[in-house]
Amino acid sequence: MAQLDCIVDSCVYNKSECCCKGDIMVGGKHAHHEDDTCCESFSEKRGDSYTSALEHPCKTISIDCEASKCVYNSNYKCFAQHVDIKGCGASDCRETACATFKER
Repeated sequence: MAQLDCIVDSCVYNKSECCCKGDIMVGGKHAHHEDDTCCESFSEKRGDSYTSALEHPCKTISIDCEASKCVYNSNYKCFAQHVDIKGCGASDCRETACATFKER
């Protein structure tokens, strides 16, 4: 589990830069740099509400990851200590990215 900081304030799961989904999927099977990745779990927020699969927002989260060329990826799991998801103002998952991605 990684500490996750998510600045994608337009995501329905974002509450105070914490993800309330419980787990996320980072896409980017053929990624060579962070902008080739995305948070596939992103869902655009409508209004001021958020959706929670958890009782309380959590700073640590399980991250499945398709970015197999990332140094933190092992068997499609992220093993980074800390992960940043960027994409302020995103309206689609392709407008988000894993800012922690580092190519092997």
